[in-house]
Amino acid sequence: MTDANLKDSKTLAYINMYAILGTLENLCELSAEARALVDTKKPISIGFDVKDGPKATLTFKNGRCRMEQGCDKCDVKLPFSSCEKFNGLIDGTVTPIPSKGFSKISFLLKQFTPLTDLLTKYMRPTEEDLKDEEFFNLSTQLLFYTIAVAIAQIGNNDEIGSFSAHYIPDGTIKMSIAGGPSAGIEVKDHRMVTIKKEPEKFRAIMEFGNMKLAHDLFDGKVNAVAKIGEGEIIMKGMINMLDNMNRILDRVGLYLA
Repeated sequence: MTDANLKDSKTLAYINMYAILGTLENLCELSAEARALVDTKKPISIGFDVKDGPKATLTFKNGRCRMEQGCDKCDVKLPFSSCEKFNGLIDGTVTPIPSKGFSKISFLLKQFTPLTDLLTKYMRPTEEDLKDEEFFNLSTQLLFYTIAVAIAQIGNNDEIGSFSAHYIPDGTIKMSIAGGPSAGIEVKDHRMVTIKKEPEKFRAIMEFGNMKLAHDLFDGKVNAVAKIGEGEIIMKGMINMLDNMNRILDRVGLYLA
């Protein structure tokens, strides 16, 4: 089995696609600054085509953003010869050359890149930024959605994560922050899908008591087991679902570090 401390580049590519770039949907929904950056009169779509990895399209329209699987119908296509090359886009070491849509390159440079820079600001905030309550709440919500989606990608693609996913029975786990965002992690035949909204039905729930606790947990500043003992993290329902999801959650920090 893979060394527990090693990151798998393919798993990281799936996280970067669906958990990182996918969070642009939520950024545009929650931030007026983000909406203003991509307030295009005509819809424009960017396809990311990763060889032997994920393929998805981001569509921008009227300040909103939507991600869909596949990239057959996109205005701009960015091809990547490997998962490592795509991961390089996210960490800023690779500049892709479009294979389609050169006429739309100004959108990439003047609107899409500033939008991803804004996401990075919220995802990797400074201590000074977090003193602003509005910024803190938005940062926490975006981190929540990113982590919720990353759990599914690790459960499906990471060798150690999929080992835990294999023991999760079919059903939905609700993950939420009290008074804040909620997501459903759906499991069927040991495959995981994250739906970024409150699930109607669920077999287990993990709820963080408040935004500050959630942010501290995401930053690794507090111990989850201790907070469960103190009643600040509520876990109810099917214990084997929660137990195995927690094992996957333990690997999220490794990939998002």
